[in-house]
Amino acid sequence: MPRSFTCPVVTLEPKAIEFKACLRVLEVFSIIGVMEPATWQKILDLCNRLSNVTYENLTKIIRLESTGSATAARNLDDSDQNDIDTWMGGGTCFSMTWLLYQSLRDMGLEPRLVMGHKRKERNIHCALVLPDETAEPSSLISHSTSHISHFSFKEFLFDPGYLIFDPLPIPLPQPFGTGESLFPLVPNSVRLVRPDMDSMELWTGGSLRTDGKLNSPMKLRFEYPVAGVSVEEFKQHWAESFYREMMTYPVLNRLDRERGVQYYYQKGNLVTRDANGSRMERLDESVRVEKLSEIFKLSPELVSKALGILSK
Repeated sequence: MPRSFTCPVVTLEPKAIEFKACLRVLEVFSIIGVMEPATWQKILDLCNRLSNVTYENLTKIIRLESTGSATAARNLDDSDQNDIDTWMGGGTCFSMTWLLYQSLRDMGLEPRLVMGHKRKERNIHCALVLPDETAEPSSLISHSTSHISHFSFKEFLFDPGYLIFDPLPIPLPQPFGTGESLFPLVPNSVRLVRPDMDSMELWTGGSLRTDGKLNSPMKLRFEYPVAGVSVEEFKQHWAESFYREMMTYPVLNRLDRERGVQYYYQKGNLVTRDANGSRMERLDESVRVEKLSEIFKLSPELVSKALGILSK
């Protein structure tokens, strides 16, 4: 399979993107040939299955209440079972990332666990970086500028905890590469920025319109040291996450990839985001369990139990 290809979805300047039939990023990269096709297909199938999982902290709240300790609650996490279909509910970024880590290791790959920092808050998010030892530098052509940029597709970012279920090739920093890449996912575009070889930034914004502009500005979400952390350190940060402020209220997040719609619930407010923008509504307490169960694909009993714990 060829090592070079023409790609309309990766460029430095969002305003310069020629917006053609927008293929999903993972479909584009599935034909690059940077890995064995069978291995790459297994990775894409895994990501697709994981995309059906709801990001939620309700099961986390229930397990902490029932065990009394973060370590015991973490040890009961569904992600250790490696079978998404048997999960009690969904999970937060730690559960999703840990499932990916174990699954990729089972494929004989060498993923790295990376921690995300947000301003002064450190180690509050996590993701994966997957090296591809078989990859070679590829030339990408920006259609509108006819400018050839050189990327090394040797590493991919997996960030399921931020509802990014497409493996994103990580650009090299300047002067070795362009330093950043834009991915017009729906409903949230993603930009990866490499200030230097040691770090990477995750930016997200609105969908890319047909005029090449975003319907909402990009915001810096997380900064990642790309060297990664050990399993022991990862599990330490996971345990610490049980006592963070976000565990005092329900947080639910789900992406409907087929329709390009994201649902986000926090502190009584439901946000629905699609290619046209965002809408927010307040969920009345009388319908809250029913609505959350329906939208986020969780059992009413699970939702009711977690909300009951939080109301104590």
